[in-house]
Amino acid sequence: MARQNVSSGAPWEPIVGYSRAVRVGSTVHVAGTTATGPDGGIVGVGDPYAQAVQALRNIEHALAQAGATLHHVVRTRVYLTNIAHWREVGRDIRPASTMVAVSALVAPEMLVEIEAEAVVETVEALHSKRR
Repeated sequence: MARQNVSSGAPWEPIVGYSRAVRVGSTVHVAGTTATGPDGGIVGVGDPYAQAVQALRNIEHALAQAGATLHHVVRTRVYLTNIAHWREVGRDIRPASTMVAVSALVAPEMLVEIEAEAVVETVEALHSKRR
């Protein structure tokens, strides 16, 4: 099965050795994603909901590069630096999801990090259903 690596262009991807997303077959795995804006700064400093929204926008962009959408997401993992923010962050996430508190993320102003997994039906799967 072919593998497609998706990069966000962040300078630390080759340093740390990861891809923003990886698609193999009909499955897309999106790495932990934060509220990093286009300029590299953190969007929504101090606001966990704004950070969750930006992280989901970044996930949506990675999914699009891999031929998927947010509608294809079947699982998320949400990491919070303060579990008291669970209600603010979790309200827009509807797939199977796990939410956990962590002591810290990469930068102190980051409050939320989200991973996502999506399943996209392939053309081959559609053809096999018609048979």
